[in-house]
Amino acid sequence: MEQSYRFSVAPMLDCTDRHFRVLMRQISRHALLYSEMVVARAVHHILQDARADSNERQRRLERLLGCDPIERPLSLQLGGDDPKILAQTAALAAEWGYDEVNLNVGCPSAKVVQGRFGACLMAEPERVADCVAAMVQASGLPVTVKHRIGIDARDSFAELVHFVDTVASGGASRFSVHARKAWLKGLDPHQNRTVPPLRWDLVQQLKQARPGLLIELNGALKPWKLASRCWPGPGAPYPTMDPWRWTGSWWVEPPTAIRCVGKRWTGSCSASPERKPVPHRS
Repeated sequence: MEQSYRFSVAPMLDCTDRHFRVLMRQISRHALLYSEMVVARAVHHILQDARADSNERQRRLERLLGCDPIERPLSLQLGGDDPKILAQTAALAAEWGYDEVNLNVGCPSAKVVQGRFGACLMAEPERVADCVAAMVQASGLPVTVKHRIGIDARDSFAELVHFVDTVASGGASRFSVHARKAWLKGLDPHQNRTVPPLRWDLVQQLKQARPGLLIELNGALKPWKLASRCWPGPGAPYPTMDPWRWTGSWWVEPPTAIRCVGKRWTGSCSASPERKPVPHRS
């Protein structure tokens, strides 16, 4: 595994836009960065809109897919359940300069579930495998999957392994496992951030059961003490680092903390070579 992928800044709605990603790249050159989730059907509608001319379509695509080479390595996270539409957007990801495509199979929000994507797709591993295979074929990029350890009553370790095995058969190159079960009924997404408890041990168990797969640990990892404790060393899952952890109304983890994570896992605390000093007003 490349050093750049040893840790990453997880996709976060209304946070990991292109401006935030440029900021994070000034702090660390090693982290894999993710986009916010882009709904593949929204991209499809732009391409199919006969009322828009080519300039208008390009402008709208820029809002969803625009990125700068400085952000790389960069993953485009997609939401969707239609293999053809996802393949169409994955092909655009390659054209727009992304390094990989990530399929969201972890979001528990009601709006996402109504669209039949996100965490509810864990109940349909064969469909997820079809989506992954279509994106791999269309884009030529690595396709990864971010998912939960289970949903509702479908939370046994056997079901988790079956999901991962099935999706791996479709060509998924890495699994980013959010170590908390998604409750699609009875809890809202805000409550599901803390309930039920995290199960990092299940992700470790999954890695032990499938040592040949690349498995990444995700879920409320706070740089650097907590991350060091939950990632014991080589052979264990590679964590996805959320640089800020939201607790009530306080940001308790500064994004600069990932520099120390970089030193822990890459031996370097250096920022992007393009980083420039910030002028101070006298």
